[in-house]
Amino acid sequence: MLSKIPIFLDKVNQKDLNKEILRAAIVAELDAISLYEQMADLTENDEVRRVLLDVAKEEKTHVGEFQTLLLEQDEEQVRELGAGKKEVEEELRKLGGE
Repeated sequence: MLSKIPIFLDKVNQKDLNKEILRAAIVAELDAISLYEQMADLTENDEVRRVLLDVAKEEKTHVGEFQTLLLEQDEEQVRELGAGKKEVEEELRKLGGE
């Protein structure tokens, strides 16, 4: 894994354990996607490139699976994702109006 995720499960509040597990899993999948896509860009072998990109696509599905579970567990995350989306939409409207 490219990211450094300190996992000290004994220090995690039991009520937050599943959320922390899911976040770590999402980070691991995002790392894998980045790695596979970068390797696909480097190779000159079409077969290797196709397989790497296919596996990267599967990892994106895994991100969606873990994120779905996380959003069921963490109402604050749901709210903050909505707030982040709104902020980006507002910024893009400003840029579009210039």
